[in-house]
Amino acid sequence: MKATVTPGGGLFGPQSITWRVHTETPAWPAVLRAFQLQALHPRTIRGIAQNCLLDDPEVAHARLRHHLDLLAVRTFGTREQAEHAYERVRGLRARLRGLDPGTGTLFRLDEQENLRWAHCAEVSSHLEVARRSGVRLSAAERDAYVAEQRRVALLAGLADAPGDTAELDACVDALRPGLAATEEARRAVRRSVSPALPLRPLFTEPLALLTRPLGFFTEPLALLARPLTIGSLPAAGALAFATLPGWARRMYGCHGGQAADHAAGYAAGTMLKALRAASLALPERLVAPEISAARGLMRAVTEASGADVAA
Repeated sequence: MKATVTPGGGLFGPQSITWRVHTETPAWPAVLRAFQLQALHPRTIRGIAQNCLLDDPEVAHARLRHHLDLLAVRTFGTREQAEHAYERVRGLRARLRGLDPGTGTLFRLDEQENLRWAHCAEVSSHLEVARRSGVRLSAAERDAYVAEQRRVALLAGLADAPGDTAELDACVDALRPGLAATEEARRAVRRSVSPALPLRPLFTEPLALLTRPLGFFTEPLALLARPLTIGSLPAAGALAFATLPGWARRMYGCHGGQAADHAAGYAAGTMLKALRAASLALPERLVAPEISAARGLMRAVTEASGADVAA
């Protein structure tokens, strides 16, 4: 489903912080970072791994592409499109079960704690990648972004999502004691930084890069399965991993303390700022349609506001 961008018919709009963040920041490092964080919750990653063949590169890439498409629809599409997309997501999650090997009990993938951790990991990842990319947000704007994302949480079935950055941080801190770098988590992160390459696209889609527009949401993940950018997913995964909080990196086995955290953060920030600058410099015809449309509406609002002030 392609997002139909309108000035007032979606969950957000041209004056929202959400549109500002998602038109200025490449989505795929944030999506991969969120996944790497989500994997630290044992039930979250087991529920995913037991119901999705993450070791199959085509399945894993398709899952990432689906998430980027969902992100585009809920951010820029109409409310009806977002509601329809999440109705399907909720239905799927409600049917799926995971097995806790420690207790031998089955659990639902749509348990509130699973949804809460997934939501917090995703919201914090988009904010962190935006910050490291050079998007200047005040404390009030960061709070506004977290508050706006509660609309997405409600569609996903989460009733008590955090409403500002203080609540977001508190929610993460409350869930941290239950996190662990399980074998499933380590395997998933290894796949995100050193994936096997699916063979089918190598032979069936060699010219796709030359014929499709580039964009923050739909194209970068599609490029990952194409021969011209074989190294893209490992680079994106490593970039995402470098932006993880120090405590998460250490859970995955990284050592070196604050010096290593600083070095990783500096390298990630440099790369993300360059990536953002390059993306913003793309000619309009190479930008994903929903991004281009959203930027146009944002410019129109800014120009109208300026005209009102001048009058």
